[in-house]
Amino acid sequence: MGAQLRVYKRRIRAVTATKKITKAMEMIAASRIVKAQRKVAASMPYATELTRAVTAVATGSNTKHALTTEVEAPTRAAVLLITSDRGLAGGYSSNAIKQAERLTERLRAEGKDVDAYIVGRKGVAYYGFRERKIADSWTGFTDSPAYADAKRVAAPLIEAIQTETAEGGVDELHIVYTEFVSMMTQNAVDGRMLPLSLAETSAGAQDEDRAKGEILPLFEFEPSAEDVLDALLPRYVESRIYNALLQSAASEHAARRRAMKSATDNAGDLIKSLSRLANAARQAEITQEISEIVGGASAMADATAGSDK
Repeated sequence: MGAQLRVYKRRIRAVTATKKITKAMEMIAASRIVKAQRKVAASMPYATELTRAVTAVATGSNTKHALTTEVEAPTRAAVLLITSDRGLAGGYSSNAIKQAERLTERLRAEGKDVDAYIVGRKGVAYYGFRERKIADSWTGFTDSPAYADAKRVAAPLIEAIQTETAEGGVDELHIVYTEFVSMMTQNAVDGRMLPLSLAETSAGAQDEDRAKGEILPLFEFEPSAEDVLDALLPRYVESRIYNALLQSAASEHAARRRAMKSATDNAGDLIKSLSRLANAARQAEITQEISEIVGGASAMADATAGSDK
């Protein structure tokens, strides 16, 4: 019995130490969520106005630009997948990977080849383990991305869509990331970044202007609409990727906080269960010792009585 009690006590100490670690990670993730939310909110106005500016240039001119013109028969697409660098975040990365798999299957069903661009070690490890080709990858900044990171990610994607498919370029650019809805809800989503869907963006901008009672402006472009698009659209891609990185970071912290809280609660339940087992083992040990003492005393009493006769 003594050996069993020592096993329970050793397990209780180990689980208690783990509980302290998960509790600390939960508190750290909770503190980082607020900062990530602020960054997401701060990036939204810039992304919105930049989208309006790009839409205005594209719809206010007759210029056909490679980044806004639909290809008649697209044959190749690039998919940017954003995952995490670290684990212990529940199903955060796996949900994004599953969403990317569904998007890839849909694009291939449409007859398009897919080039994978991966952000985060989890996504890189997933594709590497399955020996799948990765066009490019980036790691080391998923929990706290900066705009410079978004520029590094955007550069090869912009180059790919500006290159002819016969020379290794792509016709479409898609992105898969985790949208931060609330502290309890984060959804893995996908969307097409390029070519820009002018019908949807222009209709949304016009509806918003009409709701505000604003008059739609007329634009003149210097030196030309094409040059303006050349300057604006890279910024548009960078801002979209930056916003996706920020939302993914907030979602990662929220998922890790939830996972660590669950782990902490489970550790507490396990400690209670082990404590009950340890108490039962201790009581059984005490009962056995008492029984041995009583049995020994009874045997001694019987022996003494026999010697007196």
